[in-house]
Amino acid sequence: MTPARRILPIFVPHLGCPFSCVFCDQRRISGETAPPAPEEVDRRIREAAIREPVEVAFYGGSFTAVEPALQDALLGAVEPHLRSGRVSSIRVSTRPDFVDGDTLRRISLAGVRTVELGIQSTSDEVLSRSGRGHTAADARRGAKSVKDAGMHLVLQMMTGLPGSDGDRDRDTARDLIEMRPDAVRIYPTVVIRGTELEMLWRSGQYRPQTVEEAAELCALLWEDFSRARIPVIRCGLNPTEELSEGEALAGPYHPAFGELVQSARYRKLASSLLSSCAGKDVVLEVARGQRSAATGQHRENLRRLVSQFSLQSLSIREADLPKGEIRRRSLQKGEKPDIIKCC
Repeated sequence: MTPARRILPIFVPHLGCPFSCVFCDQRRISGETAPPAPEEVDRRIREAAIREPVEVAFYGGSFTAVEPALQDALLGAVEPHLRSGRVSSIRVSTRPDFVDGDTLRRISLAGVRTVELGIQSTSDEVLSRSGRGHTAADARRGAKSVKDAGMHLVLQMMTGLPGSDGDRDRDTARDLIEMRPDAVRIYPTVVIRGTELEMLWRSGQYRPQTVEEAAELCALLWEDFSRARIPVIRCGLNPTEELSEGEALAGPYHPAFGELVQSARYRKLASSLLSSCAGKDVVLEVARGQRSAATGQHRENLRRLVSQFSLQSLSIREADLPKGEIRRRSLQKGEKPDIIKCC
C-alpha cells in the first residue's frame, strides 16, 4: 500500500448491514447519526481537497450491502473529483460475506482501490456469540475475492469479544496473516451504551478487557503482524466526543490507546535488555521522537522497569536509531551496547 495517504472519512453508520452485532452502534462509534447525501459528499471533498488530493473512505457501515443504486450515487458524487485530481482513490469498509467478483468489479470501475473487511474473529464460536452473521470461511472467501480482484486488502479484527481470550485473539491474528492483507486494524471490544453487549455486561455474562490487558495483548498482536511485515494502521477506537463523554461504558476505551500499545511494546523490548542490570544506572536509547512512547504515560514504564529489575536508575534518551529499535548503552568500559529491534 502507498503510505501517508490523506484520508477523508465519510461515515455511513449501520447502512446496509442486515445483522445486529452485540457490540455495535455505529452511530455512537462514528459520531455520525445519518448517512450523507451525495451533495454532502461533494461538498466535503471540495472543502478537504483544496491544497492536496484526498482518498475518500466510506466507513462505518457495510458499503457493498447497501442498495446498488445508493452505492452508485455515493460513488458517483466522488467520480468528478477523481477526474479532476482532487481525489486520488476510494476505499470502502464492508463485511466479508458481501463481496464477490461482480461487486468488486463494479466498485473498482467507480474508482475503489481499497476494501476493508470487518473479519473481527476467525473463531466460529466467537462470531456466533457476537451476532456477526458470517463464518470464518466467509472471511477467507471474502479476503481471497478482494486479492483476486487486484485491490488493496485491509482486514479488521477485534479483541475481547464474547467467548474469546488472548489465545483465540492471537489465533485470529495468525489467520489474518495467512490471508496476506496489505494492512490491518485492531479494535479492542468496548461496551457501548444501548448495545446488547451492555446488557450482557450488566448481567455479569460478559467481562470486558481492562485498558492495560488490551494494550498488552495488542502489543503482542502488533509484533505478530510486524514479523509478517503487515502494517497495523489503527489500534483502538477513534476517539469521539460521544464516546469520551460517557457512551463508552466499560472496556478498553482510551483516547490515546495507540500510545499505550506503543508503550507496552517498548516496555517488552526494554525488559529483554535489563535482566543483568540489578543495582545499576541504566541508559536506554530509542529513535528520535520515540522517547515519550518508551517512557510511558506518566513515566509508568520507568517506574515498572526500575522496580521489576531492581535498577538503581533508568533513563531513556533519543539517538540516531531506526524507529522501533532500542539500545542499552555500555555499562562497563569496553562493553558493546546491546541493541534490540522491533520486527
